[in-house]
Amino acid sequence: MHPIMKQILDFTVRSVERVSDKHVLMRLTLPTPLPEMLPGQFVEVRIDGTPDTLLRRPISINFVDRRQNELWLLVAMVGSGTQWLGSRKAGDIVNCVLPLGNGFTLPDGKIVQGNSSPVAASKVLLVGGGVGVAPLLYLGDCLQQAGHEVTFLLGGRSAKDVLELDLFKKYGRVCITTEDATLGERGFVTQHSVLAEPFDRIYTCGPTPMMKAVARYASEHAVWCEASLENLMACGLGACLCCVEKVKREERGAGSQETTNVCVCKEGPVFNINRLLWQS
Repeated sequence: MHPIMKQILDFTVRSVERVSDKHVLMRLTLPTPLPEMLPGQFVEVRIDGTPDTLLRRPISINFVDRRQNELWLLVAMVGSGTQWLGSRKAGDIVNCVLPLGNGFTLPDGKIVQGNSSPVAASKVLLVGGGVGVAPLLYLGDCLQQAGHEVTFLLGGRSAKDVLELDLFKKYGRVCITTEDATLGERGFVTQHSVLAEPFDRIYTCGPTPMMKAVARYASEHAVWCEASLENLMACGLGACLCCVEKVKREERGAGSQETTNVCVCKEGPVFNINRLLWQS
């Protein structure tokens, strides 16, 4: 795959919609067609006008709407920088560096009806929790368009923590767990009954304990799996070393115990679980 060129662009805010008491969905647009972006990549957003937000904020690419020429960002308003983002209005300018990082690995090829050498459709499970569901929406859209069977497994403490539910339903079957049973099945995502079904691939993003449990399930059932790490990132370019993670050396193979330190923002944020030390 050819590398995607990083760009610094001034986006115009088309809308900011509150989707929970602490989350907003920002829809941004450009006067020109959006650059190429892959599911799992992220942007670094400049925070203007506040003295304590010198660094950009990393935000996952939630969705890319080519028809409306919109980039969607699902923002958790947890600090002054993201609070500033959440307070933007239609017509405001937001400066972004994008696309950053490496995205999810999609199954090879596209399902084509009548193809003499068809690519087998994959049954894929996308597992997310909290704001970690953000990159899974665009991933689900890409997988569905390629003809794969998509199931989302979304978790939260309660119903109010399950974000963008109606949007996810457009791109696949949706299964839900909540710890208080206010929506879906009671418990954690790894306790949902859908895991009794076989899956060809699993993708996950969310709180680290949740992803470790998903990775453990995938390993025990010999299912290919990728996880999108949410390490603290500052520069997004591998220069500041804030997001370093120790992983297995890729060139040594999954069984190797040799490790190396990598910048998650540059070599990730998506990693095959065989490279992670979670199961060691």
